[in-house]
Amino acid sequence: MPTYSYRAINSKGRSIRGTLSAGNEVDLYQNLRSIGLELVDCREQRRRRSVALGQKVSLRDLSQLSLHLEEMSRAGVPLLDALSDIRESTSNAALSTILGQIQREVSEGTSLSRAFANHPKVFGPVFVSLIAAGEETGQLTESFHQLVKHLKWTDAMMTKVRKSLRYPIILCVVVLLVIVFMLGYVVPQVVGFLANLGQEPPFLTRALMATSDAFTGYWWLILGGPVAAWLGLRLASRLSESVAYNMDYLLLRLPVIGDVVRKAALSRFAHMFAIMFNAGIDLLSCLAAARALVNNRALGDAVDLLREQVKAGVPLSAAMLGTGEFPPLIVRMVRIGEDTGTLGRTLDNIGEIYDRDTDEAIQGMIQLIEPALTAIMGLLLAWIAVAVFGPIYDSLGKIGR
Repeated sequence: MPTYSYRAINSKGRSIRGTLSAGNEVDLYQNLRSIGLELVDCREQRRRRSVALGQKVSLRDLSQLSLHLEEMSRAGVPLLDALSDIRESTSNAALSTILGQIQREVSEGTSLSRAFANHPKVFGPVFVSLIAAGEETGQLTESFHQLVKHLKWTDAMMTKVRKSLRYPIILCVVVLLVIVFMLGYVVPQVVGFLANLGQEPPFLTRALMATSDAFTGYWWLILGGPVAAWLGLRLASRLSESVAYNMDYLLLRLPVIGDVVRKAALSRFAHMFAIMFNAGIDLLSCLAAARALVNNRALGDAVDLLREQVKAGVPLSAAMLGTGEFPPLIVRMVRIGEDTGTLGRTLDNIGEIYDRDTDEAIQGMIQLIEPALTAIMGLLLAWIAVAVFGPIYDSLGKIGR
């Protein structure tokens, strides 16, 4: 279906510009009339541009959309009017196009959740599930509120991780550049001088010269080998479920990194579980939706086991204990929440605990990376200094005798 750029006039005589998919210009005219706009002129866009626009809706755009929907719903603004106002006010052309399509579909009788589900590249299963839950329970405003919480939490976590990793990444790049410069340029320049000294170089010097020769001769293999190995593992994990599971299992057993991966995955699980449960979704659906956010297959199997046990009638706290992946403190909190009827608030507290644990684990890993990289650089420079200046000092000592 082609996409048209159009200029129209609303009921107040205000000029509106936007984009909308339609079968032809007549269909476009009728679609705009159905949402209270009078078409003035239009032109068909290239499909490539339309696709590109659809890929530019950011997480913060979705958060703003949810916030505006919540505010308008709480104020009693009709849904179609709310969608129209947001579409006209947004500065994101891609989101404006999509909202125009959603507005048209809703005006034709499609449910809001189904209209959002028709754009899976922009609105994920969590977004759609929360909207559907709000429609089923009649608490659409609360669903919008939970969406705002979820999107803000996701954005905050991603921002925090990016900021935390910024300095270690820069340090890694600096260390790599120093190694490349020293072994690829400095050491070869010194090797000729050391060869003219006319004496047998010590072991450290010979090792440095061999390392430099290997690097200058096979730099493409040394630098490209890890990248090729990583790409090969990624391809193998896509082709074989067994390989993917074993990789995820081993990842959890790695020192330091495994702890970060485990806590980050369980943090996403706990947070989404709390969001869905507080939105009025049944327990099994909450577990299924939260399971989709657990990317690690080994942990995913534990969540699947948890869901099967709950489906069989086992209390949530007992099922969590049976998986072996949830700490006793979390299990005890869930048991208290079940007994007191405050499971929703308890799940919120669990999400906060895992958020804090994840942040501490990331910071702890970074605190280990920084001194490790500094030590590597220091050892490399010390090795070069001893290997280069040692033979020079020996030669000067022999001359003075």
